[in-house]
Amino acid sequence: QVHVVESGGGLAQAGGSLRLSCAASGRTFSSYAMGWFRQAPGKEREFVAAITWGGGITPYPHSVKGRFTISRDNAKNTVYLQMNSLKPEDTAVYYCGAKHGGNSRSWDDYAYWGQGTQVTVSS
Repeated sequence: QVHVVESGGGLAQAGGSLRLSCAASGRTFSSYAMGWFRQAPGKEREFVAAITWGGGITPYPHSVKGRFTISRDNAKNTVYLQMNSLKPEDTAVYYCGAKHGGNSRSWDDYAYWGQGTQVTVSS
């Protein structure tokens, strides 16, 4: 069992930055790939970023490429999502998930989820 808790969301202006954190506890964190997804009202869940236990990163989707960066600190059992040049369309609830093995862009492949953190970007 892995317990996941996101933090760092909030309100930002367009062009600003936020850093989300995802703290995991339970089984050996370093053996899990971690992913960030987001869901805006009325829209489907969207893959944002994923990183393996060894630091391998799945290519970012076009919507966030060049603006968002995922990283992890296995010593702190924490994954980060640095979000720069924020846009109003980045407004969503951001979720962090954990899965054993390699990365995935599919929400269904992740076994453990946090409660989500709200990110709101004003224009």
